[in-house]
Amino acid sequence: MKFFYRIIAIFLILICIQYSVFADDIEENEVVNIEKIIETSSNIYNSELKLNSRVGVVYDRKSKRIIYNKNGDDRKAMASTTKIMTLLVAIEHSNLNEVVTVSKKAAGTGGSRLKINAGDKIKMQDLLYGLMLRSGNDAAVAIAEHIGGNVEKFVELMNEKAKELGLKDTHFVTPHGLDNSDHYTTGCELAKLADIALENEVFRKIVGTKTCNIQINGNIRAIANTNELLGNYQGVYGVKTGFTGNAGRCLVTAVKNDKLDLIVVVLGADTKNDRTKDSVKLINYVQNNYYELELENIIIKKFNEWNNINNNRIYINKAVKKEIELELSKIENTIIPIKNGEDQKLEIAINAVYQYEAPIEAGTKIGNVMVKYDNEIIEYIDIILKESIEKKGLKEYFTQLLENMWKLY
Repeated sequence: MKFFYRIIAIFLILICIQYSVFADDIEENEVVNIEKIIETSSNIYNSELKLNSRVGVVYDRKSKRIIYNKNGDDRKAMASTTKIMTLLVAIEHSNLNEVVTVSKKAAGTGGSRLKINAGDKIKMQDLLYGLMLRSGNDAAVAIAEHIGGNVEKFVELMNEKAKELGLKDTHFVTPHGLDNSDHYTTGCELAKLADIALENEVFRKIVGTKTCNIQINGNIRAIANTNELLGNYQGVYGVKTGFTGNAGRCLVTAVKNDKLDLIVVVLGADTKNDRTKDSVKLINYVQNNYYELELENIIIKKFNEWNNINNNRIYINKAVKKEIELELSKIENTIIPIKNGEDQKLEIAINAVYQYEAPIEAGTKIGNVMVKYDNEIIEYIDIILKESIEKKGLKEYFTQLLENMWKLY
């Protein structure tokens, strides 16, 4: 009898271990009242912004700047938000009309599933929808095997892409994100990855789809997105949910209104309700407290004012002509998010060298405009010569001599 109880106990432990290892997205049955969360979090300001989540990041897509950062530089488990990279790599390395035959290994992958079986035939495009909407771990492995030949080769492509994008604190071991100590990212880098991925039209369409029909072996199946904010919060157009024992509840959200275009990352929430609430809080916090400043217009105005005063102070020795034309190089940050009432934290300083020797080529840098906000340098913009300045030759010196003699008489 004791032996029987021991067997039962071991069986229950194995079930618990399996759940803690493979728990992901669709295995959650927690009901979230989206309407109530949105209503109670509509007016969030500085003193009210308290997050349950271990990580919270808000990234502005236009300026490529982090607006809010709670532990966003710490390496963390990312669960199924991994599939943002899986999808991007798959789009870049496959034909969407290719037919994929599901392997036994892919079909047996645990956690959230598209529920495909060994031998099933499905188009790559339908697998990608299953990957992101249903968060199918089985779909992730099927995609990886088809493109890379095996999971390991596909993961190499994921890490190569991370390196290409400059993600120094991101490393992948799997295409689905089930827990592994060597599989990690940061909130800031995950936001950057999502931003870049959303520039891809196919990626943007898939992650912005609430429901769709796919075909498996020619049979139609309806699937729905696990992203609880998509279709329920105005302006949300992606991107991915996640949940494992180590990662907690995770959510990467893309949201746009008439003022801002944001990526919001929440990692390590205790419950699905917390991750939803924290995501909504962060969206509302930024939308209530920030606005877009037309930075380019301010920079150009400051430069023109400086140029009107200082242009004639720039002396070029032995130059054919005294007058010079200056212009600015490309302004990268044309718009930046500014916190309400903090315009005075924007600083623009102009520096230049005032003496040169001819000849000087067009495009030569003679100074720069430094743009700083809240003591952070946002950008340096070069001040350059618009046209080349030629050096005086014998002809010019002789002409000048005649002019001076004429003035004497």
